[in-house]
Amino acid sequence: MSMSHLYGTDGDDGVEMESFEVSDWDLQNEFNPHRQRHRQTKEEATYGVWAERDSDEERPSFGGKRSRDYSAPVSFVSAGLRKAAAEELSDEDSDDDEKPVKQEEIPKEFVPKKLKTGGNFKPSQKGFVGGSKSFVDFGSWERHTKGIGQKLLQKMGYVPGKGLGKNAQGIINPIEAKQRKGKGAVGAYGSERTPQSLQDFPVVDSEEETEEEFQKELSQWRKDPNGGKKKPKYSYKTVEELKAKGRISKQLAAPQKELSQVKVIDMTGREQKVYYSYSQISHKHNIPDDNPQQPLGKDSKPQGFALPELEHNLQLLIDITEQEIIQSDRQLQYERDMVVNLSHEIQKMAEVLSHEEKAISNLSKVLDMVEECERRMQPGCENPLTLDECAKIFETLQDKYYEEYRMSDRVDLAVAIVYPLMKEYFKNWDPLKDCTYGTEIIAKWKSLLENDQLLSHSGQDLSTDAFHRLMWEIWMPYVRNIVARWQPRNCGSMVDFLDSWVNVVPVWILDNILDQLIFPKLQKEVESWNPLTDTVPIHSWIHPWLPLMQARLEPLYSPIRNKLANALQKWHPSDSSAKLILQPWKDVFTPGSWEAFMVKNIVPKLGMCLNELIINPHQQHMDAFYWVIDWEGMISVSSLVGLLEKHFFPKWLQVLCSWLSNSPNYEEITKWYLGWKSMFSDQVLAHPSIKDKFNEALDIMNRAVSSSVGGYMQPGARENIAYLTHTERRKDFQYEAMQERREAENMAQRGIGAAAGSVPMNFKDLIQTKAEEHNIVFMPVIGKRHEGKQLYTFGRIVIYIDRGVVFVQGEKTWVPTSLQSLIDMAK
Repeated sequence: MSMSHLYGTDGDDGVEMESFEVSDWDLQNEFNPHRQRHRQTKEEATYGVWAERDSDEERPSFGGKRSRDYSAPVSFVSAGLRKAAAEELSDEDSDDDEKPVKQEEIPKEFVPKKLKTGGNFKPSQKGFVGGSKSFVDFGSWERHTKGIGQKLLQKMGYVPGKGLGKNAQGIINPIEAKQRKGKGAVGAYGSERTPQSLQDFPVVDSEEETEEEFQKELSQWRKDPNGGKKKPKYSYKTVEELKAKGRISKQLAAPQKELSQVKVIDMTGREQKVYYSYSQISHKHNIPDDNPQQPLGKDSKPQGFALPELEHNLQLLIDITEQEIIQSDRQLQYERDMVVNLSHEIQKMAEVLSHEEKAISNLSKVLDMVEECERRMQPGCENPLTLDECAKIFETLQDKYYEEYRMSDRVDLAVAIVYPLMKEYFKNWDPLKDCTYGTEIIAKWKSLLENDQLLSHSGQDLSTDAFHRLMWEIWMPYVRNIVARWQPRNCGSMVDFLDSWVNVVPVWILDNILDQLIFPKLQKEVESWNPLTDTVPIHSWIHPWLPLMQARLEPLYSPIRNKLANALQKWHPSDSSAKLILQPWKDVFTPGSWEAFMVKNIVPKLGMCLNELIINPHQQHMDAFYWVIDWEGMISVSSLVGLLEKHFFPKWLQVLCSWLSNSPNYEEITKWYLGWKSMFSDQVLAHPSIKDKFNEALDIMNRAVSSSVGGYMQPGARENIAYLTHTERRKDFQYEAMQERREAENMAQRGIGAAAGSVPMNFKDLIQTKAEEHNIVFMPVIGKRHEGKQLYTFGRIVIYIDRGVVFVQGEKTWVPTSLQSLIDMAK
């Protein structure tokens, strides 16, 4: 049973809609047991309304499915509105060509419920209303749906009235269809483009151009209506044109020239053809019997003159002549280029020849000068050569013949000429008596013989540097002899000698003298030195070597300290000679080692001296106190303050208390207080512990004055003590304010930025600050790491930093070291 009677059409746009009204058909067939029912498929029974259906199916209504008529003929219609079924019926009944009645004029009850598209449909009848709809009615069917299509288009940027696409380049109106006049094929009645397509796509079709090309190609197959052959056209070429053609084409390379002379056999035709080069294949000509002879027709005329063999031979002669002309022109150009190149080569060779002649002339002059030097060096010569004259000759060689002098073997030249003269010059020389003898002449020879490109300073450079070899073999033996006879305690002459030669002697030779000759002598002398018996202090013959040897003297300091400590075991502070011996070493020893030496050997002796001090206001002996205070500059302030706190102030405050308890004279107490305070320096008085002790004494005096109410009180004592207290406190305040002012001035001079930047942020910045203070180069080694840590050069030492610890490269492994030791090693 079909439920198609439930479907109707909308009056506005012809959209079919389901009608849910109860009709007479429903009432008649409601109780009919034989009516056709819709059989539910297995998929519909399983999924219900979610079952998949064909895209062409209509939505089932009340278990029925709309039937379709597939027997209706196919008709091409224009875009428009489909007419209602009532209009189609009215067209079939009427024979005249009246306008169809619009759907709005027909009542709904007279509209049939089923579209009739059977065999009565006539092809000539118009099933659609022609014309194009405007964009206003575009998508008007969505009024009966949820309008999801229009919403999606608007979300993607579609604007009603404009085309689709990123730039709105699409068409606005739907595609129109144009009805063909007859039943012919497509394009049989001309162009079928509609006004809309012409508006949307104004580009002209290329059908006409294609047709013209086709006709043109077709005409090539047709026989020439005039008949006969075309008149041959002859082309003429001059020699200049052939030369220009040869210049434009690339010059043949050697392999191509060989290929141009290869014999080529062409077997592509009916008979084989022979060419003298590959280039001739592109210029094929008609050879006799190349084309079969055509039989003469009735209308054809026999040729009056036809000699194909002669034409072929003439063409070959022409081609060969062209090639010869081109090759001759190329050969001529090649010869001209060769002439130009040879002229340039001649010019270059002339320059080389002149340069070689000049070099030969200079070498001959240099050889003459050297031979003259050798002649004057022969024994028995009337005018023997001196060292100064030889230096002038070498200066002449260096100034006038620098290239030859630089290229010559200066080592052999110096060995043959200069060495004998140098030995003669220093034959009777005593370095300790005349330390500056020969410095000027050696400095001159240094500029003449030393290799400027010498980068390393070691004994391996003797074979490449004449000056180093000269100093090592001629000058160094005299120094060895004099150092072997030198006494280390007489250091003045040796120090003066090395100071005068330090800028002339190579660095590695000077290091060898200090390490191998001077230091062993000093070390041996220090071992034999006895501070108790020797009258000459050790610093008098050790300290003069500090500017030259610097850190090389470090191994001598430890035995010196041990010998001094042994000598101080039985020393008493009353002996001032110890201070005279130790004072020069304060700036030589490191601060840590100096402080440790003083705490171990001097401070205990001073503490025993203070214990022996007796404080007596009536008869005071100050010798022991003077012995201790005399060491203030030698020991640290903290050590001196510790001594005073432990051994002096307890006794001093006890004497003050006992004095105040026996009705004293407060003027004498005031003088006694101020007298003791004047015995200390400002640096000691500024220490907080010393301030506290003197303030404690003032408090004791104030309590003593205020507590004696009933007894006898000296007139004005209370006021005097109060004034003294006020004055001392004000002095302390003024001293502190002055110190703060000085610190502020120093900060202003250095600059706030520099002061802030000087504060090290990490251990690396601290090392960099210390390196700047001691003028040591501290920089990273580019591209070098050890276990992922960056390597640095600290002077000549390679180090790396790991978690606040400095590691120095040893012989086999990396050794941790302190910052002070690192600075001492770098110096």
